[in-house]
Amino acid sequence: MKLQPFWFALQFLTRFPVPARVAYDPVVAGRSLLAYPAVGLLIGVLLAVVHGLSDAAPPAVSAALILLTWVLSTGALHLDGLADCADAWVGGHGSRERTLQILKDPHAGSVAVAVTVTVLLAKFAALQSLPAQSGAVETLLWAPAAGRAAALILLSASPYANPEGIAGAWLGHLPVPPARIVALAVAIAVAWRLGLPALLAAGLVLWGIRRLSMARLGGVTGDVCGAAVELVEMAVLLAAAVR
Repeated sequence: MKLQPFWFALQFLTRFPVPARVAYDPVVAGRSLLAYPAVGLLIGVLLAVVHGLSDAAPPAVSAALILLTWVLSTGALHLDGLADCADAWVGGHGSRERTLQILKDPHAGSVAVAVTVTVLLAKFAALQSLPAQSGAVETLLWAPAAGRAAALILLSASPYANPEGIAGAWLGHLPVPPARIVALAVAIAVAWRLGLPALLAAGLVLWGIRRLSMARLGGVTGDVCGAAVELVEMAVLLAAAVR
């Protein structure tokens, strides 16, 4: 039982193999949210390995391989949330009901494609511009952790706006004080290893996402959290690339 929340988080957030599949249980799922930043660190380890293996390649090739690994390792889970939010915020025209309706629509519109491509291009550009070896590795480790800590913060500090959403039943089993401790630990690590600009960039993006979601929906959804993962990762990468 002790490791079940971690294995559940790993199988939900990534395409990594797990020793044993964990059956769905709202209690386990709720506690698994605490493991999100740890799963992000594991993704970061994989990205750092790819960076090391491709270090002799041209920067654009190395960046492409890292980004491809990043997307495939998560099954584009968070990009889907980003795309859904892009369509919903534009197509919702300020209406909560219309926005929630579009969030449920599996089809992607032109706004979703444009935003997704833009975010991927920003990540690709930042990956090419990361500082020397040690700085690049630190960034690759902590950017995915920061993104998933952002999702944890949103879910532990906001109402859940969609009663039919997959995470709605989980949140009653999320231990909020430990969630805050985990989020604080990640924030301290990001500031320590990547610098205050990276933490400030991530915090500003997260604040903006939560503000927009609260204003439009009165809470957050799984798609909003997915968008937060992608945008916070992008913010951390860009801040690290220009320092």
